[in-house]
Amino acid sequence: MIINDKGLDALIISDFYNMRYITGYSGDAGYAYISGKRNVIITDSRYTVRAKEEASGFDVAEISADRGYKATLSDLIKGDGAVNIGFEDKSISYADYKLFCGLNKDEEDKKSGSAGGVCLVELGESLNDLRQIKTLEEIEKIANAEHIGDLAFKKIMDFIKPGMTELSVAAMLELYMKDEGAEALSFDTIVASGINSSKPHAVPGRKEIEVGDFVTMDFGCKYEGYCSDMTRTIVMGRASDKQRDVYNTVLEAQQIALDMIKEGVACVDVDKTARDYIDNKGYAGCFGHGLGHSVGLFIHESPAFNTKSKALLKKNMLETVEPGIYIEGFGGVRIEDLVVVTEEGYRNLTGSPKELIIL
Repeated sequence: MIINDKGLDALIISDFYNMRYITGYSGDAGYAYISGKRNVIITDSRYTVRAKEEASGFDVAEISADRGYKATLSDLIKGDGAVNIGFEDKSISYADYKLFCGLNKDEEDKKSGSAGGVCLVELGESLNDLRQIKTLEEIEKIANAEHIGDLAFKKIMDFIKPGMTELSVAAMLELYMKDEGAEALSFDTIVASGINSSKPHAVPGRKEIEVGDFVTMDFGCKYEGYCSDMTRTIVMGRASDKQRDVYNTVLEAQQIALDMIKEGVACVDVDKTARDYIDNKGYAGCFGHGLGHSVGLFIHESPAFNTKSKALLKKNMLETVEPGIYIEGFGGVRIEDLVVVTEEGYRNLTGSPKELIIL
């Protein structure tokens, strides 16, 4: 338990993903206060009923205009006699930090800038790390979300035509996912065509899709709070020899990386094998982002496949594998699958075809 390991009297959870993971409460306002004596969700009247329904084992404290978050937290801390309070320094806002620094202050403390009787202890990645290895129930929810993405991709293949805008394709992808049971998007949908596909995080615009364009679609949805993520790139009408070479290089790099995944392998080594392959095929400098990231309640979790992460893969971690080649003025390709790490390999949750599709 983090409280015991770090010698804490209590901790305050402000990150909503960690709050949902630990307490079950899915609202986007409030804090969780956890000590050896009590567990409390502090929120406002918009969310108190939800908190009571979702956060089993937690009391719910409703703030008011007269008794806000600071006063309520101070009462809890004083009631527990808590001194060492853990807080999420990696995700906290400055406004929250000022609020926490103001807990239990008297006038003399305010002048000195100290936190009075409260000693704030940085939690670092401690709470985030709890979410790295997924339970079977979590994996099933993510698999359902990814399947919804597969269904949406199948439908969009019958929809895309030359002359359509990137915005309209993105809108239909989102509609299809909602129609198949998605409760929300994991992130803003990316649809990038032609030279726009050279931008890894392009924003869909009014550009019309033309014959000969790459069309990259990066999209995902949430199912019972858990995210999916996938990317497919197609060619509209006809593909040039260079387009085929770029596409096949990305596809081969992805498979090389996938073949390396298993428990105990370092994330940096998986990234390197795909990056080296792309570089050696003549596209050095055209793959700038990391190879992938974990997915869960939040779309970008840890550990990640990149050039620095020495974290070791463990069974039931989830990772995206998404190499890309991006050539300014020409276009780009990204292919992304979402996989579960196993003891001897991986299980791919993404079922959409990966051979080059020419519509």
